[in-house]
Amino acid sequence: MTFGTGRCCLSAHLPALATLSALPGPGEVLRSGVRLAPALLRSAAMATRWSRAPHPDDLAAVHLELVTLTEDRAVVTWFTGVPGTDDGAGRPLPAVTEGEVVYGTHPSRLHRVASGDRPTAHHQVELTGLEPGQTYYYRARSRGVAATPTPLHLVRGNAVGTSAFGLGTRGGPYSFTTPQPPPGRLLLSLALCNDLHLGETTAGLVGGLPLLRGVPQRAGGAPYPELMSRALVEEARRRGADVLLAGGDISACGAAHDLAEARRILDGFGTHGRDYFVVRGNHDRSAQNTFAAAFVDDGGPGYFAHDLGGLRVVGLDTYAKAGNGADAGGLGPEQLAWLQDRLREQPDQPTLVFGHHPLTVRDSVFPVTRGHCLDRRQAGAVLDAYADAPGVFLHHAGHTHRNKRTVLARAPHVTQQEVAAAKEYPGGFTLLRVHSGGYALNHYKAGDLAARQWSERSRRVAAGLWPHHSLGRSVADRNSMTVRDLSGIAGRP
Repeated sequence: MTFGTGRCCLSAHLPALATLSALPGPGEVLRSGVRLAPALLRSAAMATRWSRAPHPDDLAAVHLELVTLTEDRAVVTWFTGVPGTDDGAGRPLPAVTEGEVVYGTHPSRLHRVASGDRPTAHHQVELTGLEPGQTYYYRARSRGVAATPTPLHLVRGNAVGTSAFGLGTRGGPYSFTTPQPPPGRLLLSLALCNDLHLGETTAGLVGGLPLLRGVPQRAGGAPYPELMSRALVEEARRRGADVLLAGGDISACGAAHDLAEARRILDGFGTHGRDYFVVRGNHDRSAQNTFAAAFVDDGGPGYFAHDLGGLRVVGLDTYAKAGNGADAGGLGPEQLAWLQDRLREQPDQPTLVFGHHPLTVRDSVFPVTRGHCLDRRQAGAVLDAYADAPGVFLHHAGHTHRNKRTVLARAPHVTQQEVAAAKEYPGGFTLLRVHSGGYALNHYKAGDLAARQWSERSRRVAAGLWPHHSLGRSVADRNSMTVRDLSGIAGRP
C-alpha cells in the first residue's frame, strides 16, 4: 500500500499518480469525506480536552481494545496517560501504573482478576482458562480508573467486544462471547504477516498531504521497522507458530541492505524455504532485482508452491510487472497460467494462497484506488480458478495495512484475510491454527514493550484516524473460526 512509506513514499510517484487510473473516483472521495469529517472534529475536541492543566493525580485510561479472542483466552490492551501533557506528537505523556482486568459471566459479578506483569503505560493483559461459547463481561482499569474504548464510529465498529453491551458508558463493563474451537486435532500453526517496510523512517507519510504528515522515527531510537519485525518473530514463536508466511513489502523501497537485514531478522524464526516463506510486494521492486537476491534462493521465479504435510502453500508475486508501485498489482501471464494449472491438477488438496495485493477491497475508510488490489481482470481469473478448486480455503493478503475478513462471493469456500502491517499500529500478525475439522484466525499484537510503545505512538497516523482503518471494524475481522474438513493434512513432519 502507499500509506506508511518513509524514504520511498507516495511523493516519489506524484507524476505517475496524476493519472486518472491511480486516483479515486469522485464517489469514493465524497464517501470518505462524509466519513472522515465528523472524526476530524471529534479528534480536535479530544485534543482540546487533553490540553487542560494537569493535576498530579490525574490519569486517563484510553484506547481499550479486545485484540485477540480465542475459545479459551482473550488479550486486552489499553494506554494510560497524564491529561494536560503533550509528548510532542499530540499525545499525553505516558503514566506508568498497574493494570488489571476484572471479569466474570455476569455484569454485576466481575469476580475474576487478571493483571499485567508490571507497571506500564502500555497495558496488555491476557485472560486465560475461558470456556468456549461462554459470554463474559469485563472492565479494564488502572489505579481505579476504568479504560474507555478506541472509538470506531467511522466504520460502525466495536473495538472492545462481540456485542454492544457497555458501549456509550464510561468504562463498561463490556462483553464478548468466546467462539467454539475448530473441530478435531491441531495439525499446524502458521503466522501470517506482511508490510515490514525495513528502511522506512516515517509511518503514514503520504505525498506531503497536510493531514497525512506521518509519524516519524523517534530520534536516537532503534529503527521501528526492525524493532517491530524482531518483536513479531519473537511473538510468533511464543504463540506456537510452526511456519511463518511474510506477504510482501518486506522493505520500504527494495534497497539491498534493507532486504538483507530483513533476511537476518526472519532467519531468527528458522530456515528460509522450510520454516518461513516470503513473497514480494510493490515496495520491494527494484531495477537490480534485489528481492530475488535476498529471498529467491534457487534463482527461480518469485512465485512457488510448497507442501507442508498435505497443506499446499502457494506464494504469489503480485507485482511481477513494470510500474511505479502505486498502480494495480499484476501477476503476469506466465504466473497466472502456472497458478491455474497447479489448482487444476489437484483441485481438492487443502490450499492456502498468499500474496501482497488483495483480490478485492471492501468497506475501506479511505478512498479506494486501483492500486489497492490486484488487476481486476486477473483477480477475476484467480477467483474463477478458486471456484473450480474446492481445496482452496484461505487467501492471505497485506498491502491495505488493515485487518479485514472477506468471504469471496465468487468462491464462497474461500476466505480472504487482510492482515494489518507488522511495522505500525496495531503491529503484529495473525495466527492460523489448522485443525482436522476447521481453522481459526487470531490476531496478536507484538508483546514486546518497545513494540507496544511504538504501536501506541503510530496510532496517530492519518491524523489519528488510523485505528478506524487498521484495527478491524469488528472482533471477527481479526478473530474467526471456520468449520472445514481439512483432514487431508497430516501436519508438519
